[in-house]
Amino acid sequence: MSKRPTYLAYTVQGRENGQKSFWTRIGAAWPHKKGDGFTIELKAVPIDGRVVLMKPKDADETFEGAA
Repeated sequence: MSKRPTYLAYTVQGRENGQKSFWTRIGAAWPHKKGDGFTIELKAVPIDGRVVLMKPKDADETFEGAA
């Protein structure tokens, strides 16, 4: 796996009254070497079971996890 993840994993907690949601980074995902699927490493598990994967916005953003 590459040291830099392809996606970062977040849990998103909605808020009432039109306020912005809370996004908490909980892990990262790397593509498999053979190209089919991803390895996902989570440092926490969301209460609602929902994980959102997003491409990193900053090229220097890192994740301390499996390499």
